[in-house]
Amino acid sequence: MALRNPKDFWTGIIYVAVGTLFIVIARDYTMGTALKMGPAYFPTILSVLLILIGCASLVRSFIKPGSPIGGLAIKGLLIVSVSIILFGLLLRSAGLIIALPLLVVGSAAASSRFTWRYSIVLAAGLTVFCWLVFLKGLGVPIPLLGPWFGR
Repeated sequence: MALRNPKDFWTGIIYVAVGTLFIVIARDYTMGTALKMGPAYFPTILSVLLILIGCASLVRSFIKPGSPIGGLAIKGLLIVSVSIILFGLLLRSAGLIIALPLLVVGSAAASSRFTWRYSIVLAAGLTVFCWLVFLKGLGVPIPLLGPWFGR
């Protein structure tokens, strides 16, 4: 069989490799059961699903024709990477209200279809969603406003 879709092929390889890596990492933790999950349960289930998706992508790469792989978008990769690092550095000191919108708007700026209006609305919505889920719902100890703002 000839490879017909290189994008699906390499996507499948990456998914299978990452899924396998996380199964190997989680093997030293206790698995538990569906009712009493151990620390390895959730990562293992997600890894198996990722491997299955990767296998489907690999099979598809030999069946469905696709376009060749384009060049590496270095500028976008750098912008997204810097946004993630900035989020990690700012979360504890500036708080969720500052760090998350900077992450969202910064990452959106890497897109060729970037617009300020859409990015700001998305950042506001995700900030409210994360506040409700992680701070209110799950009680994760993330500061809403960090020590930089007297909190």
